[in-house]
Amino acid sequence: MSLQVSRILHAGYLFECAGTRVVFDPIFENPFSRNCHAFPPVSFDREEIKKQRWDAVFISHFHDDHCSLESLDLLHRDTPIYMFCVHEDIFDWIRDLGFRSVTPLRLNHPYEIGSLTVTPRRALDADVDSIFQIEASGLKVLNVVDAWIDPDMLARLQMEGLWDLILWPFQTMREMEVLSPSRAEPASGELPEEWIEQLRRLKPRFLVPSSCQFQQEDWSWYNQAFFPVTYAGFAKQVGQILPQTQVMRLNPGVSIHLQKESIRPATALSWIQPVGEQNLDYRYAPELKAPPTAEIALRFEPLSEEQMQTVDHYCREVLPARYRELGPFEEGYFREPRSWRLSVYDHRGQVQDYHYRVDSNSMCVLQSSQEPASWTTEVPVARLFGAIQSGESLTSMYVRINDGVFCADIEDELKNADLLEDPLVVALFSGTFGSYQRAQLAKLKSSKGVEK
Repeated sequence: MSLQVSRILHAGYLFECAGTRVVFDPIFENPFSRNCHAFPPVSFDREEIKKQRWDAVFISHFHDDHCSLESLDLLHRDTPIYMFCVHEDIFDWIRDLGFRSVTPLRLNHPYEIGSLTVTPRRALDADVDSIFQIEASGLKVLNVVDAWIDPDMLARLQMEGLWDLILWPFQTMREMEVLSPSRAEPASGELPEEWIEQLRRLKPRFLVPSSCQFQQEDWSWYNQAFFPVTYAGFAKQVGQILPQTQVMRLNPGVSIHLQKESIRPATALSWIQPVGEQNLDYRYAPELKAPPTAEIALRFEPLSEEQMQTVDHYCREVLPARYRELGPFEEGYFREPRSWRLSVYDHRGQVQDYHYRVDSNSMCVLQSSQEPASWTTEVPVARLFGAIQSGESLTSMYVRINDGVFCADIEDELKNADLLEDPLVVALFSGTFGSYQRAQLAKLKSSKGVEK
């Protein structure tokens, strides 16, 4: 008997064995998570997906590229949902969609779903991620999703013996580097040493480069700056350290039969349609000069006058109040008084500058500033409005932080500063949970097409 494994998209998979069908981290959207576009390109037959019946859905963590309520909304409400998350709210939101069986996952507890056994395992960031051990028909699969493995758990997984298949996160995305490209060192394209050591210890028979199957918009400079590892480079590096391991690429919709001694092709998923060339690869261009934020802002639709007023009110009133609410910040760059400039660019590339005095847990708006800025933030107004109203990921906002030259004293202090100390980033993302899913739920509940 074989285990059939089908790639959906990104970290999404369908496992089938002896009539049991289990889905992991399902995303049926393109684009998803705002500006993540399937790479290679595909389309989804939503009506066909609605007809599917699965025995269970397992979700590794709450990030919106793994847990999307719009994707879950396509599923039959009798489908059991199992999810790892330390925040209770997410389970209530899924129940609000009408799902009748929603279960928080317990680490190291095996869940028997028909002919499959799924055991969630501890990831390095145990407050966020989990990984999955899947067993069926005498076969062992490790789905690392896009997590890093906890060292103690790695030792335990090594003792499990031979792994027939590992789904491994192959891309080292440069999420911080694109926030301040002029200060970023180029990437080598090499896999992290920790990954190489972990793969040596786990010794899989088959290995799928997993958990990164997207790019940003076609015009985005991120596509040459964000993804330093290629499929070809991954296979070459793994081949050098594990010559007995077969690296297999699985594109969206592609299915395989996994057996003890072999892998053979299976019928592709009918509800995922390939669009154009499928064996595309990433191209990293460290020499690329990032376009100015004013140019990026031209790519987005203009906001209405009311929406512009919402952004202005946020910058003048809500943001300072939110920052004060989250403080005090007794460590880091803003433990001392700083002059901060927030530059917001509209669809014509014109800028509105906001000036602030930031000090520990205080922030005040200045009418203007004669003092040179000691911290700068730039963002397109359309993306800032999206973050305020409906949630955005940081990388979908095209935020630019300190991407310029300051005086020598400030430059020296910035060497030890964390970009995530940025006051706008702190105000939008600190102390909040699930803004993306909350916005999705509100949209779905207000629509007439939500199936209960």
